Amino acid sequence: MNETIQLPYFRTAFYCRDRSSIPVVRRFTRKALIEWECDERAYDVLLCVTELATNALRHGVPPGRGFRVLIYLERTERALRIELHDSGDGEVREADGWPDVDDEGGRGLLLVSALADKWGVAERNPGKIVWCEFNLG
Repeated sequence: MNETIQLPYFRTAFYCRDRSSIPVVRRFTRKALIEWECDERAYDVLLCVTELATNALRHGVPPGRGFRVLIYLERTERALRIELHDSGDGEVREADGWPDVDDEGGRGLLLVSALADKWGVAERNPGKIVWCEFNLG
């Protein structure tokens, strides 16, 4: 019996610990979505990758280091996975409920939780991987 296994589409890039990396991460992600013809949830995906990259810069990447973004598309299942790998202390600072109205931050993972179908954290040495997944089908 012959069986065809379709490997997922894959993109990865490394970014420096600098705020100017955030729009570059968005463009990198948007380009992959366009090439893979995945426009169904593009705004959700782009918002989530922006929030995860911002969190990596603010909380996960020590000075002098960077972070890696990985994007996987499993075409058969129509599932998209975004991963951000950092080299920080390995802890995720989850919010305890909603921040105050006047707070300028603290909503990133709440947005990811609301928009992505799944999200989570995996250990990495050093650091951690924060990921989110989207069903596109």
